[in-house]
Amino acid sequence: MNSMNARRTAIAVTAAVLLPFSLAACSDAGSDTKAAPPAAGTDKSGDSTSTDDSMTGDKPFGPACAGVPKEGAGSFDGMAKDPVATAASNNPALSTLVAAVKQAGLVDTLNSAKDITVFAPTNDAFAKIPKADLDKVLADKATLTKILTYHVVGQKLAPQQLENGSFETLQKSKVTTQGSDQSYNVNDTASVVCGNVNTSNANVYIIDTVLMPK
Repeated sequence: MNSMNARRTAIAVTAAVLLPFSLAACSDAGSDTKAAPPAAGTDKSGDSTSTDDSMTGDKPFGPACAGVPKEGAGSFDGMAKDPVATAASNNPALSTLVAAVKQAGLVDTLNSAKDITVFAPTNDAFAKIPKADLDKVLADKATLTKILTYHVVGQKLAPQQLENGSFETLQKSKVTTQGSDQSYNVNDTASVVCGNVNTSNANVYIIDTVLMPK
């Protein structure tokens, strides 16, 4: 009996000693298992947020951007692959501008230029000009060239640079820009309706009014 009592006592002592360690190990394992996924999720969420933030500044903005085709050569991805005059020719809203550029013989000039910014008037912008006046301008290559080159700046402009800017154009006169966030105007007369559109050689800001050099 004394021997059996001693054995039982030894087993009880061993169990008492080992049980806390066993429970602690289980507790630690459970803690690690639960902690790992949230940490990974947090990291992924953080990475996703930073990626989204970095991409936001590169995206086109403005109410007219909704009318740009989602796919094909006239989409934002499609235009990014082509030089600016070619890219504009794939956008139905810029057909009058494209016709004017062809009339002035500026297609090759714009397509071969490097790192430029184009303020591109929409068809509606040209429609604001009385038809007789517009026809007269389109028939006068020298005047047309002055007007069109006044819409081109010899450097790529990011949206932030438009907040309070003054830039020399290819026509040699300056355009001024004001605004913030995603609302900008040019010369206090034209509003950017779809901005930060990338082509292979230019940043394009589509505007609602034709700019006239002074």
